Amino acid sequence: MQIYLDYSATTPTRPEAIARMQTILTEQWGNPSSLHSWGQQAAMVVEEARSQVAQLIGARDPGTLTFTASGTEANNLAIFGIAHQYTTPQHLIISSVEHSAVAEPVRWLAARGWQVSELPVNARGRVAPADLAAAMRPDTVLISTIYGQSEVGTLQPIRELAAIARSRGIPFHTDAVQVAGRLPLDVAALGVDLLSLSSHKLYGPQGAGALYVRSGLELEPLLQGGGQENRRRSGTQAVATLAGFGVAAERAAQELPAERQRLCELRDRLFALLADSPHLRPTGDRQQRLPHHVSFCLRSPQPGLTGRTLVRQLNLAGIGISAGSACHSGKPSPSPILKAMGYDDAQALSGIRLTLGRLTEPADVEWTALVLRQVLARLLPEPALIG
Repeated sequence: MQIYLDYSATTPTRPEAIARMQTILTEQWGNPSSLHSWGQQAAMVVEEARSQVAQLIGARDPGTLTFTASGTEANNLAIFGIAHQYTTPQHLIISSVEHSAVAEPVRWLAARGWQVSELPVNARGRVAPADLAAAMRPDTVLISTIYGQSEVGTLQPIRELAAIARSRGIPFHTDAVQVAGRLPLDVAALGVDLLSLSSHKLYGPQGAGALYVRSGLELEPLLQGGGQENRRRSGTQAVATLAGFGVAAERAAQELPAERQRLCELRDRLFALLADSPHLRPTGDRQQRLPHHVSFCLRSPQPGLTGRTLVRQLNLAGIGISAGSACHSGKPSPSPILKAMGYDDAQALSGIRLTLGRLTEPADVEWTALVLRQVLARLLPEPALIG
């Protein structure tokens, strides 16, 4: 029995997207920048995809969407696109639970003289809007806060945070990679200036992402060249890949209400099945949470027993999950996300994430809970102390 529960890492490309990509690769493979009919047909494919993705996030003007090669590139474009407009270092604000695709670019800027404020989070991984208001300075030029945290599932109060930023005229970016296709998105209602997306998180192909840029907001491009994507992202567009992204976004929007409810029920069932485990401590906010996301750490980790150990053990049983800790030079290090939430080093090494998706069935959840209990009983034969 094979059960994939790592949908936050990547999702299988849906058949409709693959079929669309195959058609483009064989019939509409022109360069979208070419003026002849082959090129113009390809350009129409790209613009159709742009409209489909824009509709998913409620962007009334598809031209506000810039296609990239990944969510990571979209995050980098948002951060450096603002930062590179300044000849001297300024001030940035991020949360302490950002994905590395935001944290690392900001760390790069900090090493070059930029001032960075990291907003603290509570034990559930949530930012307090009052902390953002207190952190803003006259030289603050960008605020970036992740919408749905990929490791612990917590949702941030983006609308409130964006309103605070807007009251001071500071551009606000959110990494919505984990949210798109799982919760309704409306960039106007949220009040964000920049929002990042990734195709392969919503059943589109790998190798495509997008950055929403509010109309009127200027960005410096990361790449110089042909001036594609409204001069924000030079390089010939991957027409077939973007077409698959567009189809996946369109289907996600159509299926979202029913799929969101189904995932929430499966998520809550998995939490319930493991609620009385003496070994597992749920992480993240149980109410303000991604609908497909379940996460734990060990209550009383034993030496040498980490989240990566549990991933390997479940993989042997045919179940794919993810660990929360990072790996540097082959040696696991405590999760900075769990550390920011107040967990000690041992617990921050023991985090696991089980994320559900379109192919997840109730029987998968039941079997996974049973197997995880058996693995824990074997590795931790004595009940862990609650602490």
